Amino acid sequence: MIILGLNAFHGDSSAALLKDGVLVAAVEEERFRRIKHWAGFPSQSIAYCLKEAGLTLADVDHIALNQDSSAHFGRKLAYLIKSRPDPRFVLQRLTNRKKRSGTREFLAEAFPGEEFQGTLHNIEHHLCHLYSAYYVSPFNEAVALSVDGFGDFSSAAWGTGTGSNISIDGRVFFPHSLGIFYQALTQYLGFPHYGDEYKVMGLAPYGKPTQVDKLRKIVRLKEDGSFELDLRYFRHHKEEIPHQWLNGSPEIGDLFSPELEDLLGPRRAKAETLSEDHRNLARSVQAMYEEAFFHLITKLQTRTGRTDIALSGGCAANSVANGKVRRQTNFKRVYVQSAAGDAGGAIGAAFAVWHNQGGPRTFVMDHAYWGPHYSAGEIAALMDARKADIEAAGCDVAVVTDETELCRRTAELVADGKVVGWFQGRLEWGPRALGNRSIVCDPRRADMKEILNAKIKRRESFRPFAPSVLDTAVPEWFEEDDAVPFMMQVFQIREDRRAKIPAVTHVDGSGRLQTVNRGTNPRYYGLIEAYRDITGVPMVLNTSFNENEPVVCQPREALDCFLRTRMDLLVLGDTMITRRG
Repeated sequence: MIILGLNAFHGDSSAALLKDGVLVAAVEEERFRRIKHWAGFPSQSIAYCLKEAGLTLADVDHIALNQDSSAHFGRKLAYLIKSRPDPRFVLQRLTNRKKRSGTREFLAEAFPGEEFQGTLHNIEHHLCHLYSAYYVSPFNEAVALSVDGFGDFSSAAWGTGTGSNISIDGRVFFPHSLGIFYQALTQYLGFPHYGDEYKVMGLAPYGKPTQVDKLRKIVRLKEDGSFELDLRYFRHHKEEIPHQWLNGSPEIGDLFSPELEDLLGPRRAKAETLSEDHRNLARSVQAMYEEAFFHLITKLQTRTGRTDIALSGGCAANSVANGKVRRQTNFKRVYVQSAAGDAGGAIGAAFAVWHNQGGPRTFVMDHAYWGPHYSAGEIAALMDARKADIEAAGCDVAVVTDETELCRRTAELVADGKVVGWFQGRLEWGPRALGNRSIVCDPRRADMKEILNAKIKRRESFRPFAPSVLDTAVPEWFEEDDAVPFMMQVFQIREDRRAKIPAVTHVDGSGRLQTVNRGTNPRYYGLIEAYRDITGVPMVLNTSFNENEPVVCQPREALDCFLRTRMDLLVLGDTMITRRG
């Protein structure tokens, strides 16, 4: 049975393909379109998935969409009757629904001559999130929780997973949303772009939680574990919010009302220098989120007695909160899929259909390498075609087919303080570079953040860089020990180790680690192992291979990024391109 799952007409559009209940391919459309968080119909992602599986659209039995506009229709109608929002607000949502109903037409236009003859399924948004986490987790019994902005009129859903089944035990409905709270305060703090919430999370450790009492007026916790917003401080429930969800970068207008500025003072202008007050508010926003998050999951743990939890939804990208789950609750294990947000709904939709068709649960996602890959021949052809550009940049090219030697040479340059582009195997699924499309550096250098920002990244100085660590070395360097293959949890680095790895130690002593396993990525493991043998440190600094763009997908994009920046070495498969001097 072939099932194609889609996240379409929304930010982080994506596609994923299952063959008999096993994931074959998954990728976000932004990697092909080269526009961050690209929103629209993921035609190029679909084309890739079909090619990877050796199929055509006509071979697909089911297509599952990460949305169902008919879900919770009664609640929607009751809300409209009771609240009587701006008519343009209603028209906007009807227009969105019309766009999303034309999937077969979009398919016909994108794949002429390959008619889809199977069944089209609309799967409710949060059910997709829950399936995307629990169904691919290693757990046989777990709490499953989804928290995000909104999808199909709800902002959170939770239940219990047992075997192949998930029972839905509770929800938070529109207009209340923890994701909207965080996004609105992100906008208030002067970070206006879709997905900027991670900047607030990175800024938070530089401040103090001085504004939590005021934020408790905005987010109210309920006895059953859920939450609600004081809607005076928001616009999303009554006004048309300008947005862009089709064929481009997602954009969304201000979600907060003037009353928020009455409460907290004037918003930060985009170019305004970050002040102590801004840092304190960022810390307070993170603290308020964690207060609501832990209020909910503690109730769920007590109610169910389960000790495993699978997290999903955009808020599951809050790696700081995720990393505290074991310390602050009775949960013992945490699983967060590598694409926890809306992109991951493509996998969830596909697995929901697989389950509904009676398919067994056999697949566990223990790595994120589901995207495109390129052969040695394709890389060699690129080197030949760009020979003049490479020589003009003052670079030497060598092909090293012995993997041990390739890793040793690269590790020596990393240990020497060089900035290395590392391009290997299949592209990662999700927002994190996890050792196949990564920039790798020496974590021991206190000045490495400044070097990276000067040479390549050119991003805010407060944003941390992450460590990729050999999985066997985690307890020796971190205060907790768990598999974190997707860089979705932040752990405290042991106090006596922090001075040894300042480039990946955040201001509060934490690190957003990725555990690297020899079985799932032997070449990246070999690189870190070689670096450990040279330095005694079993980890490297890992950041995404890009420069204010989506993570590189193809070899030519990696080469272009290398040539236009001041990177020292590019390793494309077995090919090493080294700048002289």
